[in-house]
Amino acid sequence: MRSLPIEPEGRHIKIGARLRAVRQARHLTIDEVAKVSGLTKGFISRLERDRVTPSLNTLMELCDVLSIQIGSLFEPLDVQVVRAGEGPRMDLGGIRTEERLISPRHEAKVQVIRSRIEAGGHGGEELYSLAAEVDLLHILSGVVDAQFSGESWRLEPGDTATFKGKEPHSWSVVSPEGAEVIWVLVPALWSL
Repeated sequence: MRSLPIEPEGRHIKIGARLRAVRQARHLTIDEVAKVSGLTKGFISRLERDRVTPSLNTLMELCDVLSIQIGSLFEPLDVQVVRAGEGPRMDLGGIRTEERLISPRHEAKVQVIRSRIEAGGHGGEELYSLAAEVDLLHILSGVVDAQFSGESWRLEPGDTATFKGKEPHSWSVVSPEGAEVIWVLVPALWSL
Protein backbone atom coordinates (compact mmCIF):
# COMPACT_ATOMS: atom_id res chain seq x y z
CA MET A 1 0.00 0.00 0.00
CA ARG A 2 1.42 3.31 -1.09
CA SER A 3 1.00 6.30 1.23
CA LEU A 4 0.02 9.68 -0.10
CA PRO A 5 2.34 12.52 0.80
CA ILE A 6 0.73 15.23 2.89
CA GLU A 7 1.79 18.68 1.88
CA PRO A 8 1.26 21.59 4.22
CA GLU A 9 -1.18 24.18 3.00
CA GLY A 10 1.13 26.99 4.01
CA ARG A 11 -1.65 28.72 5.93
CA HIS A 12 -0.75 30.89 8.88
CA ILE A 13 -3.55 30.87 11.43
CA LYS A 14 -3.93 34.37 12.85
CA ILE A 15 -4.58 34.29 16.57
CA GLY A 16 -3.01 37.60 17.58
CA ALA A 17 -6.20 39.67 17.54
CA ARG A 18 -7.97 37.06 19.68
CA LEU A 19 -5.11 37.06 22.22
CA ARG A 20 -5.10 40.86 22.36
CA ALA A 21 -8.91 40.96 22.82
CA VAL A 22 -8.72 38.51 25.74
CA ARG A 23 -5.84 40.41 27.35
CA GLN A 24 -7.68 43.72 27.04
CA ALA A 25 -10.97 42.21 28.30
CA ARG A 26 -9.06 41.09 31.40
CA HIS A 27 -7.67 44.65 31.78
CA LEU A 28 -4.09 43.41 31.56
CA THR A 29 -1.22 45.33 30.01
CA ILE A 30 1.39 43.69 27.82
CA ASP A 31 3.87 44.43 30.60
CA GLU A 32 1.77 42.55 33.18
CA VAL A 33 1.38 39.51 30.92
CA ALA A 34 5.10 39.56 30.17
CA LYS A 35 6.03 39.56 33.87
CA VAL A 36 3.74 36.64 34.72
CA SER A 37 4.50 34.57 31.62
CA GLY A 38 8.24 35.20 31.45
CA LEU A 39 7.91 36.33 27.82
CA THR A 40 9.21 39.65 26.60
CA LYS A 41 6.91 42.59 25.96
CA GLY A 42 8.26 42.76 22.41
CA PHE A 43 7.44 39.10 21.74
CA ILE A 44 3.88 39.47 23.07
CA SER A 45 3.39 42.62 21.02
CA ARG A 46 4.61 40.89 17.85
CA LEU A 47 2.46 37.85 18.64
CA GLU A 48 -0.65 40.03 19.03
CA ARG A 49 0.11 41.50 15.60
CA ASP A 50 0.70 38.02 14.10
CA ARG A 51 4.34 38.86 13.37
CA VAL A 52 5.70 35.74 15.12
CA THR A 53 4.55 32.14 15.48
CA PRO A 54 4.80 30.85 19.05
CA SER A 55 5.82 27.34 20.01
CA LEU A 56 3.09 25.16 21.46
CA ASN A 57 4.65 25.44 24.93
CA THR A 58 4.75 29.24 24.71
CA LEU A 59 1.16 29.39 23.54
CA MET A 60 0.04 27.07 26.36
CA GLU A 61 1.83 29.27 28.91
CA LEU A 62 0.23 32.41 27.52
CA CYS A 63 -3.25 30.82 27.51
CA ASP A 64 -2.71 29.75 31.11
CA VAL A 65 -1.83 33.32 32.10
CA LEU A 66 -4.92 34.63 30.27
CA SER A 67 -7.14 31.85 31.72
CA ILE A 68 -8.40 30.60 28.36
CA GLN A 69 -8.44 27.24 26.67
CA ILE A 70 -5.90 27.00 23.86
CA GLY A 71 -8.57 25.59 21.54
CA SER A 72 -10.63 28.79 21.82
CA LEU A 73 -7.99 30.57 19.74
CA PHE A 74 -8.67 28.24 16.82
CA GLU A 75 -12.46 28.17 16.86
CA PRO A 76 -13.96 28.97 13.46
CA LEU A 77 -15.11 32.50 12.81
CA ASP A 78 -18.82 32.86 13.56
CA VAL A 79 -20.13 35.75 11.48
CA GLN A 80 -23.61 35.75 10.01
CA VAL A 81 -24.48 38.30 7.35
CA VAL A 82 -27.98 39.44 6.43
CA ARG A 83 -27.80 41.38 3.17
CA ALA A 84 -29.87 44.54 2.65
CA GLY A 85 -33.42 43.67 1.64
CA GLU A 86 -32.93 39.94 2.26
CA GLY A 87 -34.12 39.74 5.87
CA PRO A 88 -37.52 38.14 6.30
CA ARG A 89 -40.53 40.42 6.45
CA MET A 90 -42.20 40.73 9.82
CA ASP A 91 -45.45 42.13 11.11
CA LEU A 92 -45.09 43.72 14.51
CA GLY A 93 -48.50 45.33 14.28
CA GLY A 94 -47.41 48.78 13.16
CA ILE A 95 -49.69 50.69 10.78
CA ARG A 96 -48.23 51.62 7.35
CA THR A 97 -44.92 49.87 8.01
CA GLU A 98 -42.61 47.47 6.24
CA GLU A 99 -40.52 45.58 8.77
CA ARG A 100 -37.60 43.26 8.13
CA LEU A 101 -35.56 41.20 10.54
CA ILE A 102 -31.91 42.14 10.02
CA SER A 103 -30.37 40.00 12.74
CA PRO A 104 -29.93 36.26 12.12
CA ARG A 105 -33.24 34.35 12.26
CA HIS A 106 -32.31 32.11 15.17
CA GLU A 107 -30.34 34.58 17.29
CA ALA A 108 -31.80 34.32 20.79
CA LYS A 109 -29.85 37.07 22.56
CA VAL A 110 -30.91 40.03 20.43
CA GLN A 111 -33.34 40.84 17.66
CA VAL A 112 -32.77 43.74 15.27
CA ILE A 113 -35.57 44.97 13.01
CA ARG A 114 -35.40 47.66 10.33
CA SER A 115 -38.71 49.45 9.77
CA ARG A 116 -39.65 51.70 6.88
CA ILE A 117 -42.70 53.66 7.90
CA GLU A 118 -44.90 55.76 5.64
CA ALA A 119 -45.99 59.26 6.64
CA GLY A 120 -48.71 58.93 9.27
CA GLY A 121 -47.59 55.42 10.24
CA HIS A 122 -47.92 54.50 13.89
CA GLY A 123 -47.74 51.70 16.45
CA GLY A 124 -51.48 51.59 17.08
CA GLU A 125 -54.09 53.58 18.97
CA GLU A 126 -53.27 51.98 22.33
CA LEU A 127 -49.98 51.82 24.19
CA TYR A 128 -48.45 48.33 24.04
CA SER A 129 -45.59 46.48 25.69
CA LEU A 130 -43.25 43.65 24.76
CA ALA A 131 -41.76 40.81 26.78
CA ALA A 132 -38.23 42.06 26.04
CA GLU A 133 -36.01 43.23 28.87
CA VAL A 134 -34.67 46.08 26.72
CA ASP A 135 -36.28 47.82 23.76
CA LEU A 136 -34.24 50.31 21.76
CA LEU A 137 -35.55 52.61 19.01
CA HIS A 138 -32.97 54.33 16.78
CA ILE A 139 -34.05 56.84 14.13
CA LEU A 140 -32.27 56.60 10.78
CA SER A 141 -34.42 59.12 8.91
CA GLY A 142 -37.62 61.08 9.50
CA VAL A 143 -39.15 62.26 12.74
CA VAL A 144 -40.92 59.96 15.20
CA ASP A 145 -42.87 60.77 18.34
CA ALA A 146 -42.31 58.08 20.97
CA GLN A 147 -45.19 57.97 23.47
CA PHE A 148 -45.06 56.49 26.96
CA SER A 149 -47.46 56.65 29.90
CA GLY A 150 -47.92 60.38 30.32
CA GLU A 151 -44.81 61.46 28.40
CA SER A 152 -43.57 61.63 24.83
CA TRP A 153 -40.33 62.48 23.07
CA ARG A 154 -39.78 63.73 19.54
CA LEU A 155 -36.94 61.73 18.01
CA GLU A 156 -34.98 62.90 14.98
CA PRO A 157 -32.32 61.21 12.82
CA GLY A 158 -29.52 59.89 15.01
CA ASP A 159 -31.63 59.92 18.19
CA THR A 160 -32.09 56.74 20.21
CA ALA A 161 -34.61 55.88 22.92
CA THR A 162 -33.86 52.90 25.18
CA PHE A 163 -36.45 51.60 27.63
CA LYS A 164 -37.78 48.47 29.30
CA GLY A 165 -39.77 46.42 26.82
CA LYS A 166 -42.52 46.01 29.39
CA GLU A 167 -42.97 49.80 29.55
CA PRO A 168 -46.26 50.66 27.76
CA HIS A 169 -45.40 52.69 24.67
CA SER A 170 -46.31 53.53 21.11
CA TRP A 171 -44.94 55.73 18.35
CA SER A 172 -46.04 57.79 15.36
CA VAL A 173 -44.25 59.24 12.36
CA VAL A 174 -44.71 63.01 12.11
CA SER A 175 -42.45 63.76 9.14
CA PRO A 176 -44.12 64.04 5.69
CA GLU A 177 -41.46 61.83 4.08
CA GLY A 178 -42.03 58.95 6.50
CA ALA A 179 -39.26 57.43 8.59
CA GLU A 180 -36.78 54.60 8.73
CA VAL A 181 -35.93 53.19 12.15
CA ILE A 182 -34.06 50.35 13.80
CA TRP A 183 -35.62 48.41 16.68
CA VAL A 184 -33.37 46.33 18.96
CA LEU A 185 -35.03 43.84 21.32
CA VAL A 186 -33.07 42.08 24.07
CA PRO A 187 -33.53 39.15 24.32
CA ALA A 188 -35.13 38.19 21.03
CA LEU A 189 -38.86 37.67 21.37
CA TRP A 190 -39.23 34.95 18.77
CA SER A 191 -37.28 33.11 16.12
CA LEU A 192 -38.38 32.65 12.55
